[in-house]
Parts: sequence; structure tokens; C-alpha cells
Amino acid sequence: MSAAEFFSEARRLNLKLNLSGDGPSPAHTLDNEALFQLPLLAMTILAISKGLSKPQLPEIGQLVGECLERTVAGFKGSSQEIGWSGNLRIRTIKALTFLESTGQVTIDEATRRISATDLGKKVYKGAVDGDSLLAVSMKTIELSYQYIRDEARARGEVN
Repeated sequence: MSAAEFFSEARRLNLKLNLSGDGPSPAHTLDNEALFQLPLLAMTILAISKGLSKPQLPEIGQLVGECLERTVAGFKGSSQEIGWSGNLRIRTIKALTFLESTGQVTIDEATRRISATDLGKKVYKGAVDGDSLLAVSMKTIELSYQYIRDEARARGEVN
């Protein structure tokens, strides 16, 4: 279902959200810049945590950065080295916190590995079905993650 179809159906069914604005704000509020990037970062985390090679919690920020650097044209060959960005790491943790609080990923207490849950895999599958720009980008991110793991395995860094 496209966004236009969704809103058309919502109007037809006269659906409305009742938001009072009362009550406490969540402890981990997001600023506008983080909200803008949260969906992309969350989808990237789902892309790399749904397969057999699960990322470890301490390396998630670096992996997300490397995947985006290899995927997004503006970062390819850049001297910025986005994988080392402190801001990106903070926003990645906020995206991970969102995914964990919504039950889309779990973090194994013993191994500290991040795994997509069935719900997370379903959300991700819905995003990558078809030939949309998002689907192509997420599939490219998946390939980037596999290349990163293959390169690390060749260096003897991954079990």
C-alpha cells in the first residue's frame, strides 16, 4: 500500500488520532536532526542484524557508518570517514534503542550480538519488497555489510 492509498483509506474510514499532549515526555527525546535520520539508521540496523552474521553491540555504530559510506554516493571516497563520526554513533544508539523498545531487535546478554526479531524481519521485508529507491538502497546496504564481513573474515577478524 502506498502512502497516498493509506491516507485515502484513512479518510474513507474517518480514522483519527487522539493526541492530548498531556503526560511526561520520554526520557530519551530526539531532536529534529536525529528524528530525520532515525528511520534510515533503524532500517540499516535491521538490514545488518537480520542475517546469520549478527553484529556485536560495541561495533554497531562503526558498521552502520561503514555501510552508509559504501552505499551513499555522497560519502564514497570522502575524507570524512563517516564510520568514525561521534554524532552518527549517538544517533545509531538512539535508533537501536527505538528498535529494541518496539520489539524489532534483541540484544543477547551473553554475546552482545544484535538480532532482528520476527517483527523486525517482517518490517524490513515490507520495506525491501519491490523496486523502490528504499528497497534498492537497503539491498545495497545488505551487500555492503556482507563485503565488510567478508573482508574482516579474510583478515582473520571474524569467527
